[in-house]
This record gives sequence, structure tokens and C-alpha cells, in this order.
Amino acid sequence: MPHRPIGIFDSGLGGISVLKEIHKQLPNEHLIYIADSAHTPYGDKDKQSILQRSQKVAEYLLQREIKALVIACNTATAVAANYLRKRFPDLDIIGLEPAVKPAAKITKQGAIGILATEQTIKSQRLQKLIDTYAKDIKTEKQACSGLVEQVEAGEFNSDKTRKLLADYINPMLEKGVDTLVLGCTHYPFLMESIVQLSHGSVQILETSVPVTQQLKRKLADKNLKQAERLGKIDFYSSKLTSQQQSIVERLWQGAIQIKQLPKAYC
Repeated sequence: MPHRPIGIFDSGLGGISVLKEIHKQLPNEHLIYIADSAHTPYGDKDKQSILQRSQKVAEYLLQREIKALVIACNTATAVAANYLRKRFPDLDIIGLEPAVKPAAKITKQGAIGILATEQTIKSQRLQKLIDTYAKDIKTEKQACSGLVEQVEAGEFNSDKTRKLLADYINPMLEKGVDTLVLGCTHYPFLMESIVQLSHGSVQILETSVPVTQQLKRKLADKNLKQAERLGKIDFYSSKLTSQQQSIVERLWQGAIQIKQLPKAYC
């Protein structure tokens, strides 16, 4: 039914970059966003833990009778998307994947860099993308420990954040990388620092627009787009704090009410 909501989840606040784009392109839809902040980051956890959390969050959203699920997390997509599709075969599940294909097309020097969490960097899903679309391109992969935590703490341009980014990006620049793929939904919130660090010398790709376009296609194919009302957003966190409320409003660039995710799903 078109009036049913769309579920969106991430390990924390990074998926707000996707939530904003979905709300922009589908303003009539009821969106339910879950920040699984009690378990962030997913990127340094074992696969079983990521599978368990992804299933638990999906179960809550299914209880809310969602019509589609967006996994706004590259790590959860890489580890859990296929598992969730098998477990919930009647649900349209849209995941993220690093923008390797477009990066390989637009690089001028034939060298791209991929910034992501450790689990995404190690995933077969990413390696398949590279083998399929960038086998003749020099590809530098970098697991970026600590960046998710910096975004969750609201430190988008602090000395520590800039130091981490420099450690991860400078070696890529030295190797001729001219196109950066942001393989984590938290990283677009560090865009200003990345541009400053690279002196604007690299093209930067993220995936909020492509995943929204894929969602729109899925809804249109099944005549599930809502067009009769202005949509609303329900925002939940598995670890709600006053600091998080402030950071979310900075990321959202407006007032938004955060609710505690029911304990049974935390």
C-alpha cells in the first residue's frame, strides 16, 4: 500500500546523508530512520554481530509495516543485505555499494581511492565491484578506523579528524589518485575537511543519490509511491543522549525529534 512507510537504518548517524536525499526526492513519503548508535560502528565488528543487529532492526521496521527497506550503511549492505533478502523475501531491500563504477569512468589519471570501514574494505562485494568495473584501474583501498566515531561525536573538522583524514588520504594523493570514493555514509559529513586536505584536487563520489534513485524505481515498479500528502519522519536511536540530539540537528540542519528505539530491539 502506498501509505505504508519506508524503513531506513544505519549503524549510527551517517545514514542521515541518505535520509536527507530520500526526503528531498520523495517528500510525500513517511520515513522511519533507525540509528543503531548503541552498536556503532559496525565496521570493526565481526560478521555475526552485524547480521544479528541488521536482522533485529529489520524486524522492528517490519513490525511497523514498511513497504521497503533501505540499508543506509555500506558495511551492513556488504555483510547482511543478501542474508536479509533471503530471510524476508517479500520485502524490497535496497542496499548501498561504493561508487566504484562511476569512479572508474571519470578518473583522468586511472587511479581511484576507496575510503571505507574495515569490513567493507575486506568484503567480497567490494572486490567484485573492483574486478567488474575497475580491473584496469589502479585502485587504492583504505580502511578508515576512527572516522565513524568522529562523526558520531560531532567532530567534523577537529584537529583529530583532520589528522586521521590526512593519514588516510595523503598516501593516496602521493600515488596519483584523482577520484575518491566515500564508502561509508558517515564520510560525506567530512566533505569540507576532505576538500581542504586535498586542495580540491580530487573528485569525490558518494552514494545517497544513486540509492534514492534505485528506491524510486522500486516504488514506481510496484505503484507504491505516495503522492497524496506531505511525508513525515520518525527518527529512532538505540542509544539516545542529549549530545546525540544536538549532533543530529546539526547533520539534519533543522529541528528533529529523536525517540528511543524499544528496548527489545536494542
